[in-house]
Amino acid sequence: MNDPQKGPVFTEIVLEIFKLGGLLVSEGDHMGSEYGITSARWKILGALALAGEPQTVPQIARSMGLTRQAVQRLVDAMREDDLLFFKDNPGHKRAKLVSLSELGETVFMKLDEKQSGWAMECSEGITKAELEATLSVLKRISDSIDR
Repeated sequence: MNDPQKGPVFTEIVLEIFKLGGLLVSEGDHMGSEYGITSARWKILGALALAGEPQTVPQIARSMGLTRQAVQRLVDAMREDDLLFFKDNPGHKRAKLVSLSELGETVFMKLDEKQSGWAMECSEGITKAELEATLSVLKRISDSIDR
């Protein structure tokens, strides 16, 4: 039986996530400014670093929940800034593989260090169990929307 009172609470959660998303983008832009990196570019660096192998633009877009066109524009600009490079894709004639350059790897590692300290500050006063419960619920919401 579905509780009809859950809908308004769910809507409040969505609105809070929108607000938090904006705050996170601003914080990411601030942290990345030292390296000339926006939050959007940081996401690309992170998607490639976490994948651990070269990715196509559609693969990056899927992992980030963005459109292929938006990722393509970012990737092209980041290539011009020597943060990324393209390689031929043996599995596809037109879809190049995107990799972090040495500069891209260095910038990502510096940002990762910076973010780690920031995460510790932001999570002060919140227990690990609370964070794990929040993560679990957010993943379940994502999964229910992504079906």
